[in-house]
Amino acid sequence: MDLGISGKTAIICASSKGLGKGCAMALAQAGCAIVVNGRTEETLQLTAAEIREATGATVTAVIADVSTAEGQAKLLAACPQPDILVNNNGGPPRKDYTLLDRDAMIEGVVQNMITPIELIKAVSPSMKEKNFGRVVNITSLSVLSPLEGLDLSSGARAGLTSFLAGVARQLAPHGITINNILPGKMDTDRLRGGLRATAKNSGATEEEVAANQRAEIPARRFGTPEEFGNACAFLCSQHGGYITGQNLLLDGGLFPSAF
Repeated sequence: MDLGISGKTAIICASSKGLGKGCAMALAQAGCAIVVNGRTEETLQLTAAEIREATGATVTAVIADVSTAEGQAKLLAACPQPDILVNNNGGPPRKDYTLLDRDAMIEGVVQNMITPIELIKAVSPSMKEKNFGRVVNITSLSVLSPLEGLDLSSGARAGLTSFLAGVARQLAPHGITINNILPGKMDTDRLRGGLRATAKNSGATEEEVAANQRAEIPARRFGTPEEFGNACAFLCSQHGGYITGQNLLLDGGLFPSAF
C-alpha cells in the first residue's frame, strides 16, 4: 500500500533501537526523510547507516536526551517543521512505589508526559500552517493494565493519554492527528532484560521464562519492532487522517477487553 507520505519529514524520538527504530525504518521505507535520535552515539550511527542502506532515505542522526530542553532544541534544529512526530522515551526502571522519592517521580513525569507535550507544542504551529500533521506517542499496555513496579511509568503515560485526548480534538480541524500505540510484550532489549532478571530471581532459565510469558499471550508470541513500526507508519499515512485521539493496542490479544 502506498501510504502517501513520500517526501514528508519525520522526527522519531529515542529511535536508535527497539520500537523507535522500528518506527524509523517503516517511515523511511514509506519515503520520509527522517531524524533519528538516541543518547549513545555508536548505536545511533549504526542505526542511521542501516536505515540509509535499507531504504535509501535521507537520515539525520541527532545525539540528544529528548527529555531536556537542549535535546529538544537539537532535534528541532535538525528538522524545524516536521510533518510527523513520533514521541518515544525510555521508561523509569521497575521499582516499588514506596521506594520512589520526589525527584524520581518528577523525572518520570518529565520523561514520559511533559516531554511529548513540549514537542507537540513546538511542532503543531507549522503543522497547522500545512494543514497536515501526524503525532504518534509510544506509551504502554500498562496504561490500561497496570503492572506492579511500573506505577510511575504507567501513571505518567496515562496522564499523557488523558492530556492529549482533548488536544487531539483541538488540532483535528487543522489536519493534525494524535494517536497512541500501546505495546504489550514486544521482542526488544527491554523485554529481554526483564526476562533475564526474572530468570535470575526465579531459578528458571531465560527461555523457560520466555515460554511461560508467550503462553499467556493469545497470539503465542512476542510482537516485533517491525510490525510495530508498520502500524505507526499507517497512523502517520494519508489513510490515517480520520483516526485521532485513539489508543491502538499492539499486544497479541493479551489485554482481555471487548472495548
